[in-house]
Amino acid sequence: MNAVHTSLGLSSGPATPPAVANCAAATQGVRSLPVPFLLITGGKGGVGKTTLAANLSVHLARGGHRVLLVDLDLGLADLDLVLSLRPRRTLEDAMSGKCSFADCLVEGPGGLMLLPAASGDRQLVGTDEQRRNRLLAGLAEIAGDFDVMIGDGASGIGPDVLTFAAVADRVLLVTTPELPAVTDAFGLIKAMDSWSRESGAEVPTPSLIINLASSFEEAQATAVRLKQVCERFLARSPRSAGWLPKAASIGRSGAGGAPFALGEHKSLATNCLHQLGARLTRLWEGPLAASGR
Repeated sequence: MNAVHTSLGLSSGPATPPAVANCAAATQGVRSLPVPFLLITGGKGGVGKTTLAANLSVHLARGGHRVLLVDLDLGLADLDLVLSLRPRRTLEDAMSGKCSFADCLVEGPGGLMLLPAASGDRQLVGTDEQRRNRLLAGLAEIAGDFDVMIGDGASGIGPDVLTFAAVADRVLLVTTPELPAVTDAFGLIKAMDSWSRESGAEVPTPSLIINLASSFEEAQATAVRLKQVCERFLARSPRSAGWLPKAASIGRSGAGGAPFALGEHKSLATNCLHQLGARLTRLWEGPLAASGR
Protein backbone atom coordinates (compact mmCIF):
# COMPACT_ATOMS: atom_id res chain seq x y z
CA MET A 1 0.00 0.00 0.00
CA ASN A 2 1.39 3.36 -1.01
CA ALA A 3 2.44 5.40 2.03
CA VAL A 4 1.07 8.66 0.69
CA HIS A 5 -2.30 7.08 -0.06
CA THR A 6 -2.36 5.48 3.37
CA SER A 7 -1.82 8.89 4.96
CA LEU A 8 -4.58 10.44 2.87
CA GLY A 9 -6.98 7.61 3.55
CA LEU A 10 -6.85 5.91 0.15
CA SER A 11 -6.26 2.22 -0.28
CA SER A 12 -4.92 1.76 -3.79
CA GLY A 13 -3.21 3.20 -6.80
CA PRO A 14 -0.23 5.54 -6.64
CA ALA A 15 -0.95 9.10 -7.69
CA THR A 16 2.51 10.08 -8.81
CA PRO A 17 2.13 13.13 -11.06
CA PRO A 18 3.30 12.81 -14.66
CA ALA A 19 6.68 14.27 -15.44
CA VAL A 20 6.73 17.75 -16.90
CA ALA A 21 9.29 17.95 -19.68
CA ASN A 22 11.81 20.76 -19.90
CA CYS A 23 10.68 22.38 -16.67
CA ALA A 24 14.01 24.07 -16.10
CA ALA A 25 13.93 25.71 -19.52
CA ALA A 26 10.51 27.18 -18.83
CA THR A 27 11.86 29.38 -16.04
CA GLN A 28 14.54 31.03 -18.13
CA GLY A 29 13.74 34.67 -18.75
CA VAL A 30 10.71 34.67 -16.48
CA ARG A 31 10.16 38.26 -15.46
CA SER A 32 8.70 39.61 -12.26
CA LEU A 33 5.51 41.64 -12.20
CA PRO A 34 5.11 45.18 -10.82
CA VAL A 35 2.26 44.27 -8.44
CA PRO A 36 1.51 41.33 -6.14
CA PHE A 37 0.37 38.33 -8.17
CA LEU A 38 -1.96 35.73 -6.65
CA LEU A 39 -2.34 32.54 -8.69
CA ILE A 40 -5.40 30.39 -8.02
CA THR A 41 -5.15 26.80 -9.18
CA GLY A 42 -6.34 23.30 -8.33
CA GLY A 43 -5.13 19.75 -8.57
CA LYS A 44 -8.19 18.80 -10.62
CA GLY A 45 -11.14 20.42 -12.34
CA GLY A 46 -14.46 20.91 -10.62
CA VAL A 47 -13.12 22.12 -7.28
CA GLY A 48 -14.41 25.67 -7.74
CA LYS A 49 -11.23 27.63 -8.46
CA THR A 50 -12.81 29.82 -11.16
CA THR A 51 -15.81 30.64 -8.97
CA LEU A 52 -13.41 31.57 -6.18
CA ALA A 53 -11.22 33.69 -8.47
CA ALA A 54 -14.24 35.60 -9.75
CA ASN A 55 -15.86 36.22 -6.38
CA LEU A 56 -12.62 37.04 -4.58
CA SER A 57 -11.84 39.60 -7.27
CA VAL A 58 -15.32 41.12 -7.02
CA HIS A 59 -15.05 41.29 -3.24
CA LEU A 60 -11.66 43.01 -3.31
CA ALA A 61 -12.74 45.43 -6.03
CA ARG A 62 -15.85 46.40 -4.06
CA GLY A 63 -13.54 47.07 -1.13
CA GLY A 64 -11.74 49.76 -3.10
CA HIS A 65 -8.81 47.76 -4.45
CA ARG A 66 -7.81 48.04 -8.09
CA VAL A 67 -8.02 44.41 -9.20
CA LEU A 68 -6.74 42.91 -12.44
CA LEU A 69 -8.26 39.46 -12.96
CA VAL A 70 -6.55 37.39 -15.65
CA ASP A 71 -7.92 34.19 -17.16
CA LEU A 72 -4.86 31.94 -17.33
CA ASP A 73 -6.79 28.74 -17.96
CA LEU A 74 -5.53 28.88 -21.52
CA GLY A 75 -7.74 27.04 -23.99
CA LEU A 76 -10.50 26.42 -21.44
CA ALA A 77 -11.22 29.95 -20.29
CA ASP A 78 -14.63 30.75 -18.83
CA LEU A 79 -14.25 33.69 -16.46
CA ASP A 80 -16.21 35.84 -18.89
CA LEU A 81 -19.15 33.44 -18.60
CA VAL A 82 -18.97 33.28 -14.81
CA LEU A 83 -19.00 37.09 -14.69
CA SER A 84 -21.66 37.39 -17.44
CA LEU A 85 -19.36 39.43 -19.68
CA ARG A 86 -19.01 39.42 -23.45
CA PRO A 87 -15.50 40.57 -24.31
CA ARG A 88 -14.73 41.67 -27.86
CA ARG A 89 -11.05 40.77 -27.61
CA THR A 90 -9.02 38.22 -25.66
CA LEU A 91 -5.40 37.84 -24.68
CA GLU A 92 -4.99 35.53 -27.68
CA ASP A 93 -5.71 38.58 -29.87
CA ALA A 94 -3.03 40.52 -28.02
CA MET A 95 -0.55 37.67 -28.36
CA SER A 96 -1.13 37.53 -32.11
CA GLY A 97 -0.56 41.28 -32.46
CA LYS A 98 -4.14 42.20 -33.36
CA CYS A 99 -4.39 44.59 -30.42
CA SER A 100 -2.64 45.61 -27.23
CA PHE A 101 -3.17 43.86 -23.91
CA ALA A 102 -4.82 47.01 -22.59
CA ASP A 103 -7.32 46.87 -25.47
CA CYS A 104 -8.54 43.49 -24.19
CA LEU A 105 -9.51 44.70 -20.72
CA VAL A 106 -13.20 44.71 -19.87
CA GLU A 107 -14.78 46.06 -16.69
CA GLY A 108 -16.58 43.53 -14.54
CA PRO A 109 -18.75 43.51 -11.41
CA GLY A 110 -17.55 45.68 -8.57
CA GLY A 111 -15.21 47.59 -10.87
CA LEU A 112 -12.67 44.80 -11.40
CA MET A 113 -10.90 44.66 -14.74
CA LEU A 114 -10.83 41.32 -16.55
CA LEU A 115 -8.24 40.22 -19.09
CA PRO A 116 -10.21 37.42 -20.75
CA ALA A 117 -8.94 34.44 -22.70
CA ALA A 118 -10.59 32.35 -25.38
CA SER A 119 -12.18 28.95 -24.87
CA GLY A 120 -11.50 26.24 -27.40
CA ASP A 121 -8.50 28.08 -28.86
CA ARG A 122 -5.42 25.90 -28.53
CA GLN A 123 -2.84 28.40 -29.76
CA LEU A 124 -1.64 29.17 -26.22
CA VAL A 125 -2.18 25.74 -24.66
CA GLY A 126 1.20 24.40 -23.54
CA THR A 127 2.74 27.42 -25.22
CA ASP A 128 6.50 27.50 -25.64
CA GLU A 129 8.91 29.50 -23.52
CA GLN A 130 9.13 32.45 -25.90
CA ARG A 131 5.36 32.93 -26.12
CA ARG A 132 4.93 32.38 -22.40
CA ASN A 133 7.44 35.12 -21.69
CA ARG A 134 5.65 37.36 -24.20
CA LEU A 135 2.48 36.81 -22.22
CA LEU A 136 4.23 37.70 -18.97
CA ALA A 137 5.70 40.80 -20.60
CA GLY A 138 2.22 41.85 -21.70
CA LEU A 139 0.88 41.36 -18.19
CA ALA A 140 3.74 43.44 -16.81
CA GLU A 141 2.81 46.26 -19.21
CA ILE A 142 -0.70 46.65 -17.79
CA ALA A 143 -0.37 45.42 -14.20
CA GLY A 144 1.23 48.60 -12.90
CA ASP A 145 -2.13 50.37 -12.92
CA PHE A 146 -3.53 47.94 -10.33
CA ASP A 147 -3.07 47.05 -6.67
CA VAL A 148 -3.12 43.29 -7.23
CA MET A 149 -3.29 40.80 -10.08
CA ILE A 150 -5.27 37.59 -9.61
CA GLY A 151 -4.75 34.76 -12.08
CA ASP A 152 -7.25 31.96 -12.59
CA GLY A 153 -4.82 29.25 -13.61
CA ALA A 154 -5.41 25.86 -15.15
CA SER A 155 -5.99 22.78 -13.03
CA GLY A 156 -3.50 19.97 -12.84
CA ILE A 157 0.15 19.83 -13.79
CA GLY A 158 1.66 21.48 -16.81
CA PRO A 159 4.33 23.99 -17.88
CA ASP A 160 1.84 26.87 -17.83
CA VAL A 161 0.76 26.20 -14.25
CA LEU A 162 4.31 25.73 -13.00
CA THR A 163 5.69 28.78 -14.80
CA PHE A 164 2.95 31.06 -13.49
CA ALA A 165 3.46 29.59 -10.01
CA ALA A 166 7.13 30.54 -10.18
CA VAL A 167 6.18 34.15 -10.94
CA ALA A 168 3.42 34.35 -8.33
CA ASP A 169 3.86 35.93 -4.92
CA ARG A 170 1.27 33.53 -3.52
CA VAL A 171 -0.28 30.38 -4.92
CA LEU A 172 -3.77 29.55 -3.68
CA LEU A 173 -4.53 25.86 -4.13
CA VAL A 174 -8.24 25.04 -4.11
CA THR A 175 -9.40 21.58 -3.13
CA THR A 176 -12.46 19.95 -1.65
CA PRO A 177 -12.69 17.43 1.21
CA GLU A 178 -13.18 14.62 -1.34
CA LEU A 179 -10.23 12.21 -1.29
CA PRO A 180 -9.55 12.31 -5.06
CA ALA A 181 -9.36 16.12 -4.91
CA VAL A 182 -7.05 16.03 -1.89
CA THR A 183 -4.83 13.45 -3.59
CA ASP A 184 -4.60 15.56 -6.74
CA ALA A 185 -3.81 18.62 -4.64
CA PHE A 186 -0.91 16.73 -3.08
CA GLY A 187 0.22 15.71 -6.57
CA LEU A 188 0.33 19.33 -7.68
CA ILE A 189 2.29 20.41 -4.60
CA LYS A 190 4.69 17.52 -5.27
CA ALA A 191 5.16 18.66 -8.87
CA MET A 192 5.81 22.24 -7.76
CA ASP A 193 8.31 21.04 -5.19
CA SER A 194 10.15 18.83 -7.70
CA TRP A 195 10.22 21.56 -10.31
CA SER A 196 11.47 24.11 -7.80
CA ARG A 197 14.39 21.87 -6.84
CA GLU A 198 15.27 20.82 -10.39
CA SER A 199 15.02 24.25 -12.02
CA GLY A 200 16.22 26.44 -9.19
CA ALA A 201 13.04 28.52 -9.45
CA GLU A 202 11.56 29.66 -6.15
CA VAL A 203 8.01 28.34 -6.18
CA PRO A 204 6.05 29.37 -3.08
CA THR A 205 4.40 26.66 -1.05
CA PRO A 206 0.70 26.92 -1.92
CA SER A 207 -1.79 28.15 0.63
CA LEU A 208 -4.83 25.89 0.90
CA ILE A 209 -8.44 26.88 0.35
CA ILE A 210 -10.92 24.15 1.18
CA ASN A 211 -14.07 24.54 -0.90
CA LEU A 212 -17.46 22.82 -0.63
CA ALA A 213 -16.91 21.91 3.01
CA SER A 214 -19.91 20.93 5.11
CA SER A 215 -18.46 22.72 8.14
CA PHE A 216 -15.42 24.60 9.40
CA GLU A 217 -14.37 21.43 11.21
CA GLU A 218 -14.37 19.41 7.98
CA ALA A 219 -12.41 22.12 6.19
CA GLN A 220 -9.87 22.30 9.00
CA ALA A 221 -9.47 18.52 9.14
CA THR A 222 -8.90 18.40 5.37
CA ALA A 223 -6.26 21.12 5.50
CA VAL A 224 -4.49 19.47 8.43
CA ARG A 225 -4.44 16.07 6.71
CA LEU A 226 -2.93 17.52 3.54
CA LYS A 227 -0.44 19.61 5.52
CA GLN A 228 0.75 16.57 7.47
CA VAL A 229 1.28 14.50 4.31
CA CYS A 230 3.25 17.32 2.68
CA GLU A 231 5.40 17.76 5.77
CA ARG A 232 6.12 14.04 5.87
CA PHE A 233 6.92 13.44 2.20
CA LEU A 234 7.94 16.84 0.80
CA ALA A 235 9.25 18.91 3.71
CA ARG A 236 6.66 21.50 2.69
CA SER A 237 4.09 22.88 5.09
CA PRO A 238 1.10 24.39 3.27
CA ARG A 239 -1.07 26.59 5.45
CA SER A 240 -4.80 27.04 5.27
CA ALA A 241 -5.82 30.40 3.80
CA GLY A 242 -9.53 29.85 4.32
CA TRP A 243 -12.55 27.84 3.32
CA LEU A 244 -15.91 28.10 1.61
CA PRO A 245 -19.03 26.11 2.50
CA LYS A 246 -21.44 24.17 0.37
CA ALA A 247 -23.99 26.84 -0.46
CA ALA A 248 -26.62 27.35 -3.12
CA SER A 249 -25.43 30.92 -3.74
CA ILE A 250 -21.94 29.68 -4.60
CA GLY A 251 -23.34 27.06 -6.94
CA ARG A 252 -25.47 29.61 -8.77
CA SER A 253 -22.48 31.91 -9.06
CA GLY A 254 -20.38 29.19 -10.66
CA ALA A 255 -23.17 28.44 -13.13
CA GLY A 256 -23.10 31.96 -14.53
CA GLY A 257 -25.43 33.67 -12.11
CA ALA A 258 -24.58 36.85 -10.28
CA PRO A 259 -21.39 36.50 -8.19
CA PHE A 260 -22.36 35.74 -4.61
CA ALA A 261 -19.86 38.41 -3.55
CA LEU A 262 -22.38 40.98 -4.78
CA GLY A 263 -24.94 39.88 -2.21
CA GLU A 264 -25.74 42.52 0.35
CA HIS A 265 -26.97 40.11 3.01
CA LYS A 266 -24.55 38.40 5.31
CA SER A 267 -24.20 34.66 4.97
CA LEU A 268 -21.66 32.02 5.88
CA ALA A 269 -20.33 32.11 2.31
CA THR A 270 -19.86 35.89 2.25
CA ASN A 271 -18.33 35.85 5.75
CA CYS A 272 -15.79 33.23 4.66
CA LEU A 273 -14.99 35.27 1.56
CA HIS A 274 -14.57 38.41 3.65
CA GLN A 275 -12.13 36.65 5.98
CA LEU A 276 -10.13 35.32 3.04
CA GLY A 277 -10.05 38.74 1.40
CA ALA A 278 -8.88 40.43 4.60
CA ARG A 279 -6.12 37.86 5.01
CA LEU A 280 -4.89 38.27 1.45
CA THR A 281 -5.09 42.06 1.52
CA ARG A 282 -2.53 42.08 4.31
CA LEU A 283 -0.07 40.44 1.92
CA TRP A 284 0.31 43.49 -0.30
CA GLU A 285 -0.30 46.02 2.44
CA GLY A 286 2.33 44.35 4.62
CA PRO A 287 5.30 42.12 3.67
CA LEU A 288 5.04 42.58 -0.10
CA ALA A 289 4.72 46.34 0.17
CA ALA A 290 7.70 46.46 2.50
CA SER A 291 9.76 44.48 0.00
CA GLY A 292 9.07 47.05 -2.70
CA ARG A 293 6.45 45.03 -4.57
